[in-house]
Amino acid sequence: MTALDDRRVGEATTGILLVDDHPLFRSGTRAAIEGSPDLDIVGEAATAEEALALLAGERARVDVVLLDIQLPGASGIELARAITEDGVLGEPAPRVIIVSITEDDDSVVAALRAGALGYLLKGVSRDELLRAVRTVAAGGAVFSPSIAGRLRRYFSAVHELPGRVAFPELTERERQVLDLIARGHTNRRIARKLVLSEKTVRNHVTHVFTKLRVRDREAAAVRARDAGLG
Repeated sequence: MTALDDRRVGEATTGILLVDDHPLFRSGTRAAIEGSPDLDIVGEAATAEEALALLAGERARVDVVLLDIQLPGASGIELARAITEDGVLGEPAPRVIIVSITEDDDSVVAALRAGALGYLLKGVSRDELLRAVRTVAAGGAVFSPSIAGRLRRYFSAVHELPGRVAFPELTERERQVLDLIARGHTNRRIARKLVLSEKTVRNHVTHVFTKLRVRDREAAAVRARDAGLG
């Protein structure tokens, strides 16, 4: 554990805490960040316990925590949650970026649920790392390109799941039409959105009403929203 350094370049400097149990990775990250006048490494920790002890000490303001997901003892996810929970470390809480060799969906989603605003794969370029720290320090979120692609596919699947489960009798196209009905779209807008003719959309709407045993769009929309569509 390295004590937090209260030497700051200036008010605009972003204070960074490195949390990783591999000294070589910490030294490499420090080397990548040092030399940037707007960024300052203010401390290092090898475990979650060390990180929390440093953060509780408040010798220097920590704006961003670069955090490995795999740590001895408590996991990086548990530490991220402890850091970002309201009131635990005072306000404003440091923002967390996970830096890991792991990119499976469960780990990424767990990090997001724990309050992380970034997820980078180890081995990113120096420019990507600096850009990520600056983006998250400013209140944004950032993910490695492969992670972003996985997130899009994951949440697309999650969005489609309620319709498949609640309305197994509907075809995929009919579920799309029902989702747009739940959003308040007219047949014309649905046709434009799905690149279909209005006659085809009307046929789909009729099939949806018949299969759901509803009489009108309002009743269909209510059923859809109750199932998580729209």
